[in-house]
Amino acid sequence: MAAPKEGDPAECFHVLVSGAVKCVKSSAEGREAVLKVLLPGDLFCCEAAVFDGTPHPGCAQPMGPVTVLKIPKQTYFKLLREHPESALEIIKYLGHRLNEAQETAKAFALEGADRRIASLLAKLAERMGKEMHNGLLLDIRLTRQDLADMTGLALETAIRTISKLTRKGLLGKSGRSLVIKDLKGLKALADTTL
Repeated sequence: MAAPKEGDPAECFHVLVSGAVKCVKSSAEGREAVLKVLLPGDLFCCEAAVFDGTPHPGCAQPMGPVTVLKIPKQTYFKLLREHPESALEIIKYLGHRLNEAQETAKAFALEGADRRIASLLAKLAERMGKEMHNGLLLDIRLTRQDLADMTGLALETAIRTISKLTRKGLLGKSGRSLVIKDLKGLKALADTTL
């Protein structure tokens, strides 16, 4: 996959067909942060492609083998004009993405580390967890730094939180991948009131 890079012109919509892609944003100092993991069915670069002259806001990095459908924006716009029901589905999808961004901002401002990590891992488990005898395997390579970036935590805090959730029996390991051992417990922790 020739991944869009931050600052490139946005000329296509991308649909992830298989695999996982992480959205990475760079700081002026060159430090990178993972903002989101995209899974099959997710669109990316769509916001930038809508507006003429808007460059890609970040970089899409494959997390292993991926299949991506690239649709030139003029072709995509023609499809939406000819099939308005598709346009409604895209509006719903983008509304969901906006809501997700608002929830993430709220979590960064108001929620503790346990709840942030639990919420992120529960969402990933629901979307891509592979059933095993001892739980749901998150079969993508997420580093501790990736988890810290995606939850707005310092690396040390993310490591301590993951260790704490492991001691509570909510998480485990299988090789280098995380296993969600108690999804119900993880969701309960994510949903607890402050």
